[in-house]
Amino acid sequence: MATRKKAARAKSKTAAKKSAVKKSAAKKSSKKVVKLAAKKPAAKSNGNGLPRPSAKPFGQAGRALDGVKILDFTHVQSGPTCTQLLAYMGADVIKVERPGVGDITRTQLRDVKGQDSLYFTMLNGSKRSITIDSKHPKGKEILERLVKECDVLVENFAPGALDRMGLTWEHVHKLNPRMIVASVKGFGPGPYEDCKVYENVAQCAGGAASTTGFRDGPPLVTGAQIGDSGTGLHLALGIVSALYQRVRTGRGQKVLCAMQDGVLNLARVKLRDQQRLAHGPLTEYSQYGEGVPFGKATPRAGNDSGGGQPGWIVKCKGWETDPDAYIYFITQAPVWAPICDLIGKPEWKTDPDYATPPARLPRLRHIFDTIEQWTKTMTKFEVMDICNKHDIPVGPILSMKEIAEEKSLRDTGTVVEVDHPGRGKYLTVGNPIKLSDSPADVRRSPLLGEHTEEILRKVLGYSDKDVAEIKLSGAITPPEKPAKAEAA
Repeated sequence: MATRKKAARAKSKTAAKKSAVKKSAAKKSSKKVVKLAAKKPAAKSNGNGLPRPSAKPFGQAGRALDGVKILDFTHVQSGPTCTQLLAYMGADVIKVERPGVGDITRTQLRDVKGQDSLYFTMLNGSKRSITIDSKHPKGKEILERLVKECDVLVENFAPGALDRMGLTWEHVHKLNPRMIVASVKGFGPGPYEDCKVYENVAQCAGGAASTTGFRDGPPLVTGAQIGDSGTGLHLALGIVSALYQRVRTGRGQKVLCAMQDGVLNLARVKLRDQQRLAHGPLTEYSQYGEGVPFGKATPRAGNDSGGGQPGWIVKCKGWETDPDAYIYFITQAPVWAPICDLIGKPEWKTDPDYATPPARLPRLRHIFDTIEQWTKTMTKFEVMDICNKHDIPVGPILSMKEIAEEKSLRDTGTVVEVDHPGRGKYLTVGNPIKLSDSPADVRRSPLLGEHTEEILRKVLGYSDKDVAEIKLSGAITPPEKPAKAEAA
C-alpha cells in the first residue's frame, strides 16, 4: 500500500515538473514573440511598407518595367506602337506570330528584297518573336501556358477575333486572374463598334480631318499617325495604370482604347472651339479678320495657331527651290515690341491699329505678309537664332531628312541607329519618354520566330524532349505546302 502511495506521489511530481517546464517554455516563447515583433523593419523597408531608396547610381537600378511580361498579339501599327514603348521601358514583350507569315507589315512597303520592311522593324524593336499556330491543339496549349505566365495581353485584332481563338475575357481571367487584357479598337461601344478602322478613318471619325486644311479646300488628314500611334500611346498609359492598380487589388482588368476616342483627345482644342462658337466668332482665326462669317461647326483654319496666340507659316530664304524653307512664327503679345523693331515697323508699337492684340486681329494677314518680307531675307535657322534672343516663339519646318541627320536627336536617343542581321543598319525612333533612372534599351526587331525555342524553354519550362515533340507536331511551324502534281 505504502509502495503504491509513493509511486503515485512520484508520478504526481513528474507531471508537475513537466507542466512547469511547459509553462516556462511558453513564457520564453511568448517573450520571444514580443521581442521579434519589436524588431526594427527589415533593411529593404523604410518603415511604411515601401522599399528604401536604391543606393545604386541612377540608371543602374534596373528599368521601369523589369519583370513585366507582355503577351503581344498586335500587328500593323497601333498595337505594336504600344508594346514597343513598353519594351523600351523594360518589359519582356513576347510577340506571337503566325508560322511562316508573321505580322503583315513584315512584307509591306519593302525596300530591301527578302528582308523585313522598315514598317515592321521600326514598330517592333526590343521584342521577342514566337511563332504559334493558334488553331493547332498543341498551339492552344502553348498559348494558355503563356496566358498563365504573362502579366498583360495586348491585341488589336478585328472585333471578335480574340474570342474566336478561345481567348475570351472570362477564359483568360479564369486561367490568370491577374492578367490585364488591353485592346485597341476602332470605335467604342455604340453603332459602329464592329467596324474596322485604319489610320485615316480614325482621323476623320475623331474630328481631326474636318478641322485640318484651308478654309476653301477639302478636309485633310495629317502626316502624323495620330490614329494608330496616338492610340497606342494612350493604351500604354492604360496598361501601366492597370498594373499599378493590380498592386493594390491583386487582379487584372480590361483596358480599351478606341481610335476615335484617341484622335478626339488629341483634337480637344477643336471641341473647345465648337463650344465657343455659340458665344460669337473665333477672333483668333484669320477668317475673322478677313470678314468671312463662321458656320455652325469649327472651321478649317489653315496654319492658324490653336492656342489663342496668332501664328502662321511664313517663307524663308530659298523657298523657291526648297519645299521646307519655312518657319512658324507666333506674334505673342509680350514680345510684340521686339517683333516690330526686327521687321522694321517700330511705329506699330504705338499705332492704335497695331498696338494691342484686339486691334491686330482684323489685320493679321497684313501683319504676317510684312513679317514674311523680313524672314525671306534669311534662312529658317537664321530667323530662329535671331528670334530666340528676343524670346519670340518660332519653329523651323524640319524635313525628315533634317531630322534624320540632327545630331542632338541622336545624342538624346530620340533617333537611334540599330543593326539588323538581314537589312543592315537602319534608323528608328527611340523612346520619346526619358526616365532618369530607367534608360531605354533600344534593340532591333526580331526575326520571325527567332525566340520560339528560347521562350518555350526559359519562359514556359518545356524540356528538350517537349520542344522536339512540339516541333514535330507542327504547332510552331508553317504547314507544309502540298506537293504539286506531276504533269501527265
